[in-house]
Amino acid sequence: MRHRILWGWFGAIFCSLALWLVVPVLFSTLTMGDASLALAADDEPASAADNEPASAAEDELAPAAEDEDELEAKPAGESIVPEEEEAEKSGVEKSKRSTESFLVWLYQSLRVRYVIIFLIITFNSVALIVMIVLGLRRNALCPDDLAAVFEAKLNEKKYQEAYELVKGEKSLLGKVLAAGMAKLPDSYPEALEAMQEVGEEQNMRMEQRNGYIALIAQIGPMFGLLGTVDGMVMAFDVIANSNVTPKPSELAAGIGTALVTTIVGLWVAIPLMVFYHIVRNRLTRFMMEVGAVSGELMERFETVQISLDKD
Repeated sequence: MRHRILWGWFGAIFCSLALWLVVPVLFSTLTMGDASLALAADDEPASAADNEPASAAEDELAPAAEDEDELEAKPAGESIVPEEEEAEKSGVEKSKRSTESFLVWLYQSLRVRYVIIFLIITFNSVALIVMIVLGLRRNALCPDDLAAVFEAKLNEKKYQEAYELVKGEKSLLGKVLAAGMAKLPDSYPEALEAMQEVGEEQNMRMEQRNGYIALIAQIGPMFGLLGTVDGMVMAFDVIANSNVTPKPSELAAGIGTALVTTIVGLWVAIPLMVFYHIVRNRLTRFMMEVGAVSGELMERFETVQISLDKD
């Protein structure tokens, strides 16, 4: 159990760092791709508009070759109209914004306090996910090999060996069978009751661990809402302390914090809620399967009385 927890925390460290490094880079790549497509779409109408007047001028004003030579002799900067200059400048600004690192922008918008908060939330959620996934494997709950060997021991009437087989077993099925075998010398109903108690205890432990996932999924949007309020307070504080109307760029920091914290909170909460419901349904199915397998293996003792050496 301790090794499983250690592996879970090591996996959480690695996965948390990977999430906070890979996901922003991926979004940055997607953002750059969308920006390049937008720039290409903006350039196409301009080029088409430039070609149509040129073709019309060649058809209607053929003698204007001297004027064209004069235009070609002018520097490139003098031939550009102010509207085209503005379009070119806006295109350059868009390309600069698209090449800005998404990770840097994300950390600047979140600010240090919310970066620390969401890192802690992400770290703990990933640690819990790793531990739950490791503990919710079929071999850890209801191994088929154990059931087959245990049934073979019972068929050979080697009850003591069957008890020793499941006595030190760490799987859920092994613990349930061991509890039932330990109570068989007393009576069969007591064995069934002991098996049910062990199954409920193990189910409660796994449900509690999964409940922490639901708790983090609820806390994430709450911190996002806290960041939203905090960012709006920052924006209004700029307005209150300014003698003139503040520029939009001066309000962008607070508004960015308000929006980005909300987005990150939803990024954390939505996958965790999906994972919580998947784990809950899977755990219910495994518990029903363990109950069915253990009950089928132990039902032969309803009419058979045995004695075991529990030492």
